[in-house]
Amino acid sequence: MAFTSIPQCVQQQGRTRPDADAYFVRRNGAWLPTTWRDYAAQVRQVGRALIALGIEPGNSVCIVGFNRPEWTIFHLACMSIGGAPAGIYTTNAPVEMQYIIEHAESAIVLLEDSAQWRKLEQQRARLPGLRHVVMMQGAAPISDPLVMSWDDFCARGDGADDALFERRLAALAPEQLATLIYTSGTTGPPKGVMLSHRNLSWTAETAMQMIDVRPSDAVLSYLPLSHIAEQMFTIHGAATAGYAVYFAESIEKVPDNLKEVQPHLFFGVPRIWEKFHAGISAKLREATGVKRALVEWAMRVGGGVNANKCAGRKPPASLALQHRLADRLIYSKLKPAVGLGRARLCVSGAAPIAPDVLEFFSQLDVIVHEVYGQSEDTGPTSFNLPGKTDFHSVGRPIPGVEVRIAGDGEILVRGPNVFMGYYKDPSATAETLIDGWLHSGDLGELDARGFLHITGRKKEIIITAGGKNITPKNIEAALKQSPLISEATVIGDRRKYLSALLTLDPEASAKFAADHNLDGAALHTHPQLRAAIAKHVETVNAHLARVEGIKKFSILARNFTVEDGELTPTLKVKRDVVQEHFAREIEAMYAEDA
Repeated sequence: MAFTSIPQCVQQQGRTRPDADAYFVRRNGAWLPTTWRDYAAQVRQVGRALIALGIEPGNSVCIVGFNRPEWTIFHLACMSIGGAPAGIYTTNAPVEMQYIIEHAESAIVLLEDSAQWRKLEQQRARLPGLRHVVMMQGAAPISDPLVMSWDDFCARGDGADDALFERRLAALAPEQLATLIYTSGTTGPPKGVMLSHRNLSWTAETAMQMIDVRPSDAVLSYLPLSHIAEQMFTIHGAATAGYAVYFAESIEKVPDNLKEVQPHLFFGVPRIWEKFHAGISAKLREATGVKRALVEWAMRVGGGVNANKCAGRKPPASLALQHRLADRLIYSKLKPAVGLGRARLCVSGAAPIAPDVLEFFSQLDVIVHEVYGQSEDTGPTSFNLPGKTDFHSVGRPIPGVEVRIAGDGEILVRGPNVFMGYYKDPSATAETLIDGWLHSGDLGELDARGFLHITGRKKEIIITAGGKNITPKNIEAALKQSPLISEATVIGDRRKYLSALLTLDPEASAKFAADHNLDGAALHTHPQLRAAIAKHVETVNAHLARVEGIKKFSILARNFTVEDGELTPTLKVKRDVVQEHFAREIEAMYAEDA
């Protein structure tokens, strides 16, 4: 079969389905559509503008902004003419922004607003190769010779040769660099993951076939587009399958937008599902009497039916009959209330999620399928497919991808989705990509049915003073099962025992304070709240080996934040930063043992 790149798919959608809706933006209280004909034309115009401004095949551009059409148009346009776009997280500090722009050697940067411009302006003297800054639509005018508006930028394409755009598009080769994905940097500076056009098109095509995506489907775009997972749903999957993308107004508006759009496909990181879980659980706990009994019955029915579905079996007729009744009475009201009324496929990825959370949703007739992978394999390694789902695993390897476990337990991956290497970093590439196998850095096991189980991360293994090797992932996931706990970081490297730093979930802890008439100002120190968390820690310890038990814990006065560098933009905990910022609290837990 002839190779078709993602940019070529966009132009094909414009030709074959010109009047179908490609994307929607919300303005003045309404969702306004743009057709595939117009979307393809916008990509073409911006591609010509980039050519007019001197972007050659192999050159890079950078993008900083929330999910908007300009983000995807600019990204696709750069790929269309042989360039390699690179996204930068909106939460990145000025110095981090400067690092990526300089490392990618980007001469043109697209910015969302004046706040991002101010960050870039601080580092301007350290970016001698930067020639143009383009502002997205609606940004406040900036009087600077480096800066141009979106409209002025697009107008540059009027004088460029359309035939040259076509030649560049037609010349895209499968193994040619298509994009740079800068890792969020849990360990050191971000690295530029080089993905080829084949990586993107093969993964998108495989994923869309795997999950039965249809052109009539819709998705809500709201997670950072700098991340490969959101790019796969918003850009590459949409271009391949031709479904419509709704761009969320802002991260704060996502709950409202979700209810308005009711997407057919919904992707969330674990924190999103955990927040849903906490909010729905709180509402369900308020039910009393007959209503409570009805909800509990519906959850038992949902759990039973979906246990059968996940195993690829039809539920017994009597259970299926109860399920139809439960749907009419409970599910059909609950799911639209949170925005999942039309959801045919729900996915969790980018970090581990507790099986209990997944089982809770299945009881409410929402099966959340966990995907595992990384930027280095274009997003997916394994996936819990409909009919082949095990909530205690991350699914089976996706079709066409091989997974094996090395002698030390590391997960190795080989397939058409495995990356080209790290940009300008041959030593890191040589360490990670060996004989075509991606060394993931994650530890795992394959069970007899072929399901992959993640047991930890190589670089996060804790070696206690007694020489015991402990992977903290599962312990932390168990601790976070308490609605009161937002984050849990296990400590214990070269220590006699394990301890934990815990942060409070703002909503759950505020409710706890209200229910118990406590002062919320210094809630983390209150004996009553500490006792509640201590009880949960004891429950967790009861299911762990003695050496894995949490002997002491410290409840922190604040949550970890992206701004303070303790979380990556995809909300993964940076252990080294957390341990540095909360060294005093850690030492206090071990002080009496000194």
